[in-house]
Amino acid sequence: MSTREFDLRNVGLFLAALISVALAGQSVWVAYSGPWDIAFGRNMLIGAAVVIVLLLRPVFGSRDVSGLSRLAGTVFDAVLIAVVVAACARFTIVEHLNEITFYIFSAFDTWLAFAGVLVVLEATRRLFGLPIVIIAGLMLVYCLFGSNLPGFLGHAGVDLNRTMQNVWYGYQGVFGMPTGVVIRVVLVFVVFGVILEGTGASDALIRTSVALTGGTRGGPAHSAVVASALFGSMSGSVTANVVGSGTFTIPMIKRRGFSPAMAGGVEAAASTGGQIVPPVMGAAAFLMADLTGELYTTIAVAALIPALFYYGSLFAAISVQAAASGIEPIPVEDRVKLTRIDYLHALQFVIPILAIVAVLIMGRSPAMAGFVAVVLSVILGLFRKQNRANPRVYWDALVKAGKACASILVAVACIGVILGVMNLTGIGLTFASVISSYSETWLFGSLVITAFACLVLGMGMPTLPAYLIIVLVLGPVMTKLGADMLAVHMFVFYFGVLSAITPPVAIGAFAAAPIAEANPMKTAFVAVRLALVGFIIPFIFIYEPSLLLIGEFHPEAFVRVCVALALAIWLLNTGIVGYAGTRIGLAHRGLRIALAGGLVIQIATLQYVLIVAALAQLLLPGRKRAGTASHTPVTETKGGI
Repeated sequence: MSTREFDLRNVGLFLAALISVALAGQSVWVAYSGPWDIAFGRNMLIGAAVVIVLLLRPVFGSRDVSGLSRLAGTVFDAVLIAVVVAACARFTIVEHLNEITFYIFSAFDTWLAFAGVLVVLEATRRLFGLPIVIIAGLMLVYCLFGSNLPGFLGHAGVDLNRTMQNVWYGYQGVFGMPTGVVIRVVLVFVVFGVILEGTGASDALIRTSVALTGGTRGGPAHSAVVASALFGSMSGSVTANVVGSGTFTIPMIKRRGFSPAMAGGVEAAASTGGQIVPPVMGAAAFLMADLTGELYTTIAVAALIPALFYYGSLFAAISVQAAASGIEPIPVEDRVKLTRIDYLHALQFVIPILAIVAVLIMGRSPAMAGFVAVVLSVILGLFRKQNRANPRVYWDALVKAGKACASILVAVACIGVILGVMNLTGIGLTFASVISSYSETWLFGSLVITAFACLVLGMGMPTLPAYLIIVLVLGPVMTKLGADMLAVHMFVFYFGVLSAITPPVAIGAFAAAPIAEANPMKTAFVAVRLALVGFIIPFIFIYEPSLLLIGEFHPEAFVRVCVALALAIWLLNTGIVGYAGTRIGLAHRGLRIALAGGLVIQIATLQYVLIVAALAQLLLPGRKRAGTASHTPVTETKGGI
């Protein structure tokens, strides 16, 4: 690389850093003072986000190409930046002209908007890969040529001019409601999570978790679960959570005797689950409250019990595998012991979380709660000596926060393209009518189809954009499922979150695998096995909303469902691993798995019978294989992991 090319690259990185800091700073300001004028605020921020991505991820990246090719790539990226800036600026001009008189869109407006959409899709591709871009591209093709399709797939026909009016220049596409919600509510919590991590709160959280779980067989594996549950709730990003805590916990898990795939799978499953843990839920709690019209406290309370069961199942899976592998608790003398400094540092993440809850209980907006949390995280970070000695950590945190905000905005802009087309063509209502025809006669079948759609739409996407695209694309479907609206939102949110560990994309597992030095796909399947209960819980609370503590609460149903689910978790894990204090034969394992499957079926009489059967099963001694000592460890491969 020549000196001139090196200088250009540095200039690009510096510009990206400046814009990132500005993007993060305005997110905090908007949380305090309110959103920008709709005529220029949304397009300004989307444009800034796309520019950041193009500067940070040049077309050739780190590939070994010739100087001439790299220069051509730089020129290409400069053209893309110029196009998206011009297209975003044109949005404000057209909006102003529309206020003065009835404006007739010109061919220039149409083609500039189309070029802007293509640049947004290219930025999305560089961030998240092809899947979501292919979906958006196919939707555009469908919009322009779908009138030629037969039957219910066909529509009245839409030309490029009308498409761009809706997708780019209107408020039902790229700059529509999802973008507004993200700017107003979500971005400040992204900044909050990054500042917490950048100022050392995650280190204190991990150390506290290690100390609390030192006496368990799982040890560091259990500490990864605790740390990821707490930090993941604030971070809003599965991959950031995996990398942030996994670099510390995964090597420790491996040293305790777990396989590399198990170590990576534990961290991926735990980091993914952090998004479903109240009070913050990766900012999804506030987004869900905005979309459903429910109070934030209702969302947080509804999410609590399912989240406890999810992490309880992770604890159980790790404990069973540790016992089967002959892993003993860490000796008392080797365990981490918390000091007075550790307790003080723990306040760095405890106080902001309590402040968020307090501000919301006082009746203030989620955005104001995020603002207070950011201010407190900055102030509390100054109590660390290393932060006072090196204030640059705040600059670095703001740069990182701006980049994270840019990623979410680009993803939401791509989602806006899809939604704009759906609004024009009515394909969403068509899809809803197909699903509803199943739900009228077979609710379970429609839920399975919806869950599959959630996993596909959410693959490769951060949690919030994944939830947004799912809930907005499947919105018409959800109203026809006949279930409680909040329960349905939770249903699609769970599967949107779990798409992060679902093969073949599984971004959470792919982030953990290099740290664990494990095969990414094997890590993904381990993570799915560990998080299996998470795929079951959403079906349970659709049929029995009492698990969410919503609607007409029935204490008897709540207790029955909780007991049945707890027994199912233990039977499922011991059956899969093949260990319950002693080796379990295949027949015994099959019986346990069958009982676990029956216990989650929401038929009251059946559950009562199976609860009795499960309790009887747990009281029976484990069956040892002939000639095998009861203390013989079960290897992870034999245990199905």
